[in-house]
Amino acid sequence: MIDHISIGVRDLERAKRFYDAVLGALGYRLLRTGQGTLGYGDDDATFWVVEAPRPIPPDKDSGLHICFTAPSKAAVAAFHRSAIAAGGEDNGPPGYRPEYGPDYYAAFVIDPDGYRLEAYFGPRG
Repeated sequence: MIDHISIGVRDLERAKRFYDAVLGALGYRLLRTGQGTLGYGDDDATFWVVEAPRPIPPDKDSGLHICFTAPSKAAVAAFHRSAIAAGGEDNGPPGYRPEYGPDYYAAFVIDPDGYRLEAYFGPRG
């Protein structure tokens, strides 16, 4: 359904350090760069970080969050650890979330720009 998504940040270098570490823990990598842009993915860039003069203000109560698929529970834990080490904020440690499903394993963080992120491992459906 969704081909790609982009987020706006004020400091592209800070965002690059954060997303290189966090998405690297999930097996994704920086695939494309351009004037003020970074494109991450596995085979194709589907998550874009764009330097923006007026990024959306952080709002923990907005309901907006981005969920990345993880290849394993260990990768979910690495995502969480990497995010905290790279300047992110804990928003829910790795673990099962039975309220979402019996095999739903995830971790939640907030990036340095206030975006709420999730890494998820488990069955789809």
